[in-house]
Amino acid sequence: MHLRQLIQPDADWLDAPSPRRVARVALTACAGLAIYGFTVGFWRDPLMGGYVAVKLPLLIALTLGCNGLLNGLLGLLLGTGLGFRQSLLALLTSFALAALILGSLAPVTFFLAWNAPPPDSPGAKNAHAAYLVAHTALIGFAGITANLHLHRLLAVKAPTPAAATATLLAWLGGNGFLGAQFSWILRPFFGTPTIKVEFLRENPLHGNFYDTVWKAIDKTSGGHGLPALCVILVFLLTPILHAIHKNHQTTPRP
Repeated sequence: MHLRQLIQPDADWLDAPSPRRVARVALTACAGLAIYGFTVGFWRDPLMGGYVAVKLPLLIALTLGCNGLLNGLLGLLLGTGLGFRQSLLALLTSFALAALILGSLAPVTFFLAWNAPPPDSPGAKNAHAAYLVAHTALIGFAGITANLHLHRLLAVKAPTPAAATATLLAWLGGNGFLGAQFSWILRPFFGTPTIKVEFLRENPLHGNFYDTVWKAIDKTSGGHGLPALCVILVFLLTPILHAIHKNHQTTPRP
């Protein structure tokens, strides 16, 4: 019953952010992410799988914990009518749905890791690249689906479509910004074959996520980093904004 309510919540789902409900949703998110996380690190080493099973839930906990006050304030200031506990439940629900999607795919990703060339084989470099791309696509799919689900929740509670969309985008911006940097600090997740297995890199606070991504985009685009970044953002945002527009048209107003 809990999973059904989580996947298809009623209009009053956010009106009862009791400690028990919040805890159950948080445990669901942790379980799904831990199961999936093990399959992410398993290819490099079973120990790495255990590390990632801990780090993925930790990443979400750090992001929501550090951004809790900001998320609650944004929910109030942008006119959704959601309090701090309601905002926490809404975001936890979104992460839990993504975790359920990824957790349900864990058998597939486990056998993907099981059948991939081992890390010490001649084809390990190509296997690692393909492995990384596959998981990035799966995580992206789960994240987009979960955030569109979150928008439907906000569209039901917010007095106007603009308030729901503004809140979603503000939450995405704040949590994405902080979460990306936390993911940099908590790396490795996939486990590069040439680097020893460890919970954290030797200098986890050295450098930052954004500088690394920018240099990678600029290098692969032949020095045209800014146009390439704009194209990537448009490619990612267009389907999301289209789905949000459809949510506004199909969501009944309270």
